[in-house]
Amino acid sequence: MYLDFLVRIPSVQGKITLREKNNAVYVVYEYDRIYDPERQYTFPKRVTIGKQSQADAALMQPNQNFLKYFPDAELPEEKNRISRSSCLRVGAYFVIRKIINDYNLLEILSAYFDEKELGLFLDLAVYSIVTENNAAQYYPDYAYNHPLFTYRMKQYSDVTVSDFLSSVTDDQSVGFLNTWNESRDHREKIYISYNSTNKNCQAGDIEMVEYGHPKVDMGVPIFNYAVAYDTNNREPLFYEKYPGSLNDVSQLQFMLDKAIGYGYKKIGFILDRGYFSRGNIQYMDKCGYSFVIMVKGMATFVNELVLENQGKFESKRANNIYDYGVYGITIKKKLYVTDEKDRYFHLYHSISKESSERTGLESRINQMTMFLKKHSNEAKEFGPGFEKYFYLHYDEKSHTFLLPEEKAGIIERELNLSGYFCIITSEKMSAKEAIELYKSRDASEKLFRGDKSYLGNKSLRVYTEESARAKIFVEFVGMIIRCRIYTCLKNEMKKLEKKPNYMTVPAALKELEKIEMVRQLDNVYRLDHAVTANQKAILKAFGLDADYIKYRATELSKELEEIKQ
Repeated sequence: MYLDFLVRIPSVQGKITLREKNNAVYVVYEYDRIYDPERQYTFPKRVTIGKQSQADAALMQPNQNFLKYFPDAELPEEKNRISRSSCLRVGAYFVIRKIINDYNLLEILSAYFDEKELGLFLDLAVYSIVTENNAAQYYPDYAYNHPLFTYRMKQYSDVTVSDFLSSVTDDQSVGFLNTWNESRDHREKIYISYNSTNKNCQAGDIEMVEYGHPKVDMGVPIFNYAVAYDTNNREPLFYEKYPGSLNDVSQLQFMLDKAIGYGYKKIGFILDRGYFSRGNIQYMDKCGYSFVIMVKGMATFVNELVLENQGKFESKRANNIYDYGVYGITIKKKLYVTDEKDRYFHLYHSISKESSERTGLESRINQMTMFLKKHSNEAKEFGPGFEKYFYLHYDEKSHTFLLPEEKAGIIERELNLSGYFCIITSEKMSAKEAIELYKSRDASEKLFRGDKSYLGNKSLRVYTEESARAKIFVEFVGMIIRCRIYTCLKNEMKKLEKKPNYMTVPAALKELEKIEMVRQLDNVYRLDHAVTANQKAILKAFGLDADYIKYRATELSKELEEIKQ
C-alpha cells in the first residue's frame, strides 16, 4: 500500500534501481546479496520501496517497505495515514463470500486462526483469485479498493502479510485438512483424480526445494505439489507437498495412505500415465481401491493388444462413443504374468487423433532425413532418436557418415498404431463408462492450470520454509473457492443455447469487478449503477440476482459506517 505523501528517493550507491511496469516507475532497493557456493552465483534480494513521482523524478510515493528499511527517514507530519478508496469493487467479493459461507470455511478455519488471522488468511486467498497474483507486495493495492474479511476491514501492509505467512504453522494446515475431509460424505462411492505439478522456487532456505524433473525446466530448483480431487462432487479434498527430486510414481503410495487416514474407503482413483507401475497397481489392490488409469505412451503390451484387435471395432457403429469422437472396445485379461486379478483393457481409436499422429510422425521423419543428409560425408555420430528410425551407414575406413536408410518396418508399425490409446480399469465397465470416468479428471486438469495461471502460483515468492508452506495452504483454500466458481459457471453454461465468452472464471470475475460502490459527499457508500444483463447471467450461476447485490451493498454500507465511528 502506497502512502499519501512524497519523500526523496534514497541515495544509496548501487542499491537503488528503477523499474517501469504498467505505466508506473517503481523504486527497488537491494537490501542483501546471498552467495550460492554450489552454483557459484550471487543472488540479490530486492524489494519495492516506492513509486516514482510523475511530477518530480527525485521524489517517490513510499510504501511500508520504505518505513521498514529506512526507519530514520524524515516524513511529513501526520502524512502516513492509510485511507480507503472512494470506489470499492464489490461484485466478486459478494459471490465469493457466499461460497465461503456455503462451504462453512469461516467456521472451519476459525478453529485454527484467531479473528485477525482468519480475516487476513481469507483475504489473501480471495486476493489470489481476483487479481491472479500471490505477491505480498501488491496485496495492499487490492485491500485499498476491495471489501475485506479482516476485523473492521482493517488494511494490512505487505510487511504484515509477510510476517503473518511466516507465523502460520503446520498444525493449522493439517487441522484444516482433517476437518475439511471429515466433513465430506464418506458413505458414497467416489472417484478421486490425483494430479501433481511442480513449482519453481529460487529461495535457498526451503528444505523441500530440490533439483528434479520439472515440466518446464528453468534451471532452478523445484518442489512438487499434488492435489486429490473428488470428481463426483467436483471439489479438492487434500494436497501434498514433497521434495522436487521425488517422482510421481514413488509418491503415489504415500498419497494412498493419506486417503486411508482421512477415512476414505469406498473410492477409486483416476490417474494419468505418469503413475503407471506394477508396484502402484499392487498397492491399490492391497488397499482395496479401484482404479482407472491411462497407459504410458506406446507400451509394448498395449501395442500388441491393439494389433491383435485392429479392424474389429474402429468402424462398427455399436462401438461408437459419440460424445468423445472415438470408437471403443473392452477386453478382459491380466495386466502382467503374475497378476492375480483380471483387468479391463479399454481400447479406443480416434480418426482425428490418427490424422494428427500420422502427420506428426511423417513430418518428424522427413525433418530427420533432411538433417541426416545434410551431414553426409562428415565424421559425425547421431543419438538413439535417429537410430530408432534409421540404419546409419558409415564408411568403414574414414568412419564418415554416408547416408540414412529408413527402418520401414518400425515406421510402418507406428503409423498403424496411430490414433489408438488405452485405459485400464480394475472394475468391470464398458468402454464408454471408462472414458467418461477418465475424462471427468478434466476438471482437475483445469484446476491445476488455473492454479498456475489464475492464482499466480507458477512460482512461490518467499524466502523461508514457513512462508512457503503457508502460501501453499492459502493457495489450496483459494483453489477450493475457485473450483466452486468454475463448477457453477460450467453448470449454468450447459443450460444456455449460446456460449457467451463472459462465463469463464477469469472473464466472469472481471465482469463482477465492475460492480462498484462509490463514496458520495455524505461519506456513504452506495452502488454506482444497476446490475447489467451480463452480470445478472453470471450471478444466476450462483443462485443470486440483482436484489441480492442490492441487499449485500446496503449491509456493506452500514458496516463501513460503523467502522468510521
